[in-house]
Amino acid sequence: MRSMTGFGRGGASIENFSATVDIKTVNNRFLDVNLRLPGELQPFEADLKKIVTDSLSRGRVDINLNYERTDEIAFELNRPLISGYISALKELKSQFDLSGEPDLNYIARIPNAFQTAKGDIGEDMSKVIFEAFESALAELQKMRETEGASLRAELNDRLALIADKIPVIEAESESVVEEYRDRLTKKVNELLEKSGSQIEIDQGRLAQEVAYLATRSDISEEIARLKSHIDQFRSIMDEANDVGKRLDFLTQEFNREANTIASKTQNLKVKEASLSIKAEIEKIREQVQNVE
Repeated sequence: MRSMTGFGRGGASIENFSATVDIKTVNNRFLDVNLRLPGELQPFEADLKKIVTDSLSRGRVDINLNYERTDEIAFELNRPLISGYISALKELKSQFDLSGEPDLNYIARIPNAFQTAKGDIGEDMSKVIFEAFESALAELQKMRETEGASLRAELNDRLALIADKIPVIEAESESVVEEYRDRLTKKVNELLEKSGSQIEIDQGRLAQEVAYLATRSDISEEIARLKSHIDQFRSIMDEANDVGKRLDFLTQEFNREANTIASKTQNLKVKEASLSIKAEIEKIREQVQNVE
C-alpha cells in the first residue's frame, strides 16, 4: 500500500551536460500528470508521461525538468514566426500610413524567435534526461511506500478500535427481544390502567408483536458485515497497488452498517458503541483519501 503524497528528486550528468528532475505528488481521485519541460525537450513529453502512467495509478503529479549545458549550443531561426511578425508590421504600416522599418533588435527580442537547432539534444543527452527522470521517480516511490506504511499502521489501529466495540454490540443485541417484550408490556399496561379496563393481555398476540419488532430490529446481519468489512479492509491493505478506491468504498459500507445499527435499536450501550465506531470510520475516511 502506498500513499499518494511524496516527493522525489533525481539527477544525472555527462561532460558538458546535466539534468535534474523534481517530482511532487498529492492526493487526487484520478491520475493527473502536469509535466513542465523546456521547449527544446518537448519531443520527450509523451515518453516521459508514459513512464509516469506505467508507475502511478492515482494522484496529482507535478514534474519539473531542467538541464544545464556548457558546450556551444546551435540555434536556428523560427522562420514562420518571424515572417508572420514582419508581414503584420508591414500591414500595420500600410493600413495606418505609418513610417519606419522593422528594427533588427526589436525582432530579435520576439519570444521564441530563436530555437535550439533540431537534433541538438543528442542520444547521450537523452539518456541523461531519462536517467534523471527514473531516479526521481524511484525516490518518489520509496517515499510513497514509507508514507503508505505509516498510513497502514494507523488504519490498522482504527480497525482494532472498531473491532473492540463489536462484542459490546453483540452482547447487548441478545437482550433486544426481552427489552421489546418489557417495553411493550409496560406500555399496554399503562394504557389499560388509564382506561380502567380489566382486559387481560393476550400473551400470544404480545409474543407476535414482540417477534415482529425484534425481527425489524435484528442487527445480527449488520454485525456480521462489520466483521467481514474489517477482514476485507485488512486484506486489501496487504496488496501493493490500486487499493485506495476499494478502501474508500469499504469505508462507505462501514458507515452504512454503523448507521443501521444505531437506527434499529434504542439500547444506549449499542448506540454509544455505534457512535464510537462512526467516529473511527470518519478518521479512516480522511486517511484513505491519501491512499493510492
